[in-house]
Amino acid sequence: MNTIPVSELRANLMNAIKEVERGNVIKITSRGKVVAKLVPPGNIKEEAKNKLKVISKSAIIGDIISPIGSKWDALNNDNG
Repeated sequence: MNTIPVSELRANLMNAIKEVERGNVIKITSRGKVVAKLVPPGNIKEEAKNKLKVISKSAIIGDIISPIGSKWDALNNDNG
C-alpha cells in the first residue's frame, strides 16, 4: 500500500488515480498522519454474494414461517 502526502497528491492526482485503477490502495497523509484512503471501487453485488457464502457455512436454516407452538400476545403491554 502506497502512502502520499496531500501536497504531493495535488501535484500528482492523475498518477494516483492510475495507481488506484490498477487495484492499489493509496493512503493520504497530512502532517504525517493518515487522513484518507483512495481505494478502487468494489463490485458491491459480488462482495455481497461472497459475504453470504461465508455466512451460509455456519448458518442454521430452518422454518421461520410456521408457528412455534407458543401463544404470543403482541398487544400485551405488560413487560413482566
